[in-house]
Amino acid sequence: MSAETPAVPGHDEHYIRVIKRKFRAWRGDRPFWAGLFVLLGGIPIAYFPYAHLQIGHLTLAMATTAGAGSLIIGVLLVVLGISLWFQKHVRTFAGVAAILLALVSIPVSNLGGFLVGFLLSLIGGAMAVAWVPGEPPVQEPGQGDTAGEGSAPGGAVPTLSKDAYDVGEPNDLSGTSPANGANGRHSAG
Repeated sequence: MSAETPAVPGHDEHYIRVIKRKFRAWRGDRPFWAGLFVLLGGIPIAYFPYAHLQIGHLTLAMATTAGAGSLIIGVLLVVLGISLWFQKHVRTFAGVAAILLALVSIPVSNLGGFLVGFLLSLIGGAMAVAWVPGEPPVQEPGQGDTAGEGSAPGGAVPTLSKDAYDVGEPNDLSGTSPANGANGRHSAG
């Protein structure tokens, strides 16, 4: 390899650097932090009602009558956090569900895991609802492929005349045009 040859990304790099770059690209494609907050919020909600605190010979049991409800809410929040990572198209549903489950956890499971799980789930749900996928980078005119034969010079946009659009067929695709024979009514069959 000469000094003038550029390094190929992923080929000449250390494997840890490659893994970090791939993880960063994966993380940037989805509501990662929202999923992490929702997942971490579900753990204290599910754990605290079943925890036993040992102080010397004194055992303080935090079990409530709604222990099963706390477990269900915590497990659902963990599942919603994982689904935010791997199925980013459910982000709105998972965010709203996480917010509702966080609110329900206040009376059900020791103030929502002593407000820790409640706040983490509430913030994660809000982040999931607010997250939108990034726009792909727009290619500027003048970059990319060179102008081929028959293309417009200098980045000018070619325009078509009215005759190019008029091919003898109606342009109405709604199915309600009298030219289609639909007489303004939709058919269900």
